Amino acid sequence: MTQPIEQEITRSRRRPINATLIVGAVLVGVIVATAAVSLVWTPQAPMRVLSTEAYQRPNAEFWLGTDRLRRDVFTQILLGARTTLLVGIVAVGVAALIGVPLGILAAMSAGWFGQLIMRSNDILLAFPALLLAIMFAAIYGGSTQVAMVAIGIATIPSFARVTRASALSVLRTEYVTAARAAGRGPVAIAVRHVLPNVASLVIVQASVAFAIAILAEAALAYLGLGTPTGQPSWGRMLYEAQSTLRSAPHLVLIPGIAIAWSVLGFNLLGDGLRDYLDPKLEDR
Repeated sequence: MTQPIEQEITRSRRRPINATLIVGAVLVGVIVATAAVSLVWTPQAPMRVLSTEAYQRPNAEFWLGTDRLRRDVFTQILLGARTTLLVGIVAVGVAALIGVPLGILAAMSAGWFGQLIMRSNDILLAFPALLLAIMFAAIYGGSTQVAMVAIGIATIPSFARVTRASALSVLRTEYVTAARAAGRGPVAIAVRHVLPNVASLVIVQASVAFAIAILAEAALAYLGLGTPTGQPSWGRMLYEAQSTLRSAPHLVLIPGIAIAWSVLGFNLLGDGLRDYLDPKLEDR
């Protein structure tokens, strides 16, 4: 019964790694490395106000210059990478832990119950992640925690729809029919046969959702509804630097490039994983 999975793993091992996957992995790896470095070292104390001039341009002492509060921009970028990854991990984790079981349940439930799950997902899908996060921030106040949960909830329908579509294909296979004939229950079939076969699509969806979560958190912080003042965030850096676009453009460009780098990296990683894990693309 596990033969199709083993055959797919064998085919994946033989498939060459595409350039998109390599580039995406490198870009994401730089972000992860930046966040890891910030855990053990930063050029300056995170919120230290330096005894130097504000709006300094990049130089030998301050590699990315200083902001209006005379803080080291490079330190803020390092710490902002940590916030970015934390938001993405929590938001995607919430979405996957709820959306994947819902998708499998909807695929395995015949009749009105499965339709009810998917119609409820359609209603939630009508609310973009940014809009839902703004609503949550208006009710509970702007914070990183509220932003993470709101973005995660808004991303649940995407995981549920992708999982359901893949699970329906798996449930029509012969080895699932054989498992049912052998007396296996729905939970055993879902865990042993459906979940392993939809895992590759879930991984790809998680990579794409990670990029959406990063962009949504940055937008919330820019609007003043996400990461609060005093906590490093790339979106918060954009918000604080918008009035200095002419006099100190580097304060806008640096966090903007960091956000674009992250979003591009996770999008390329998702595209590369899709091409690598999709058996239909093997002979192309």
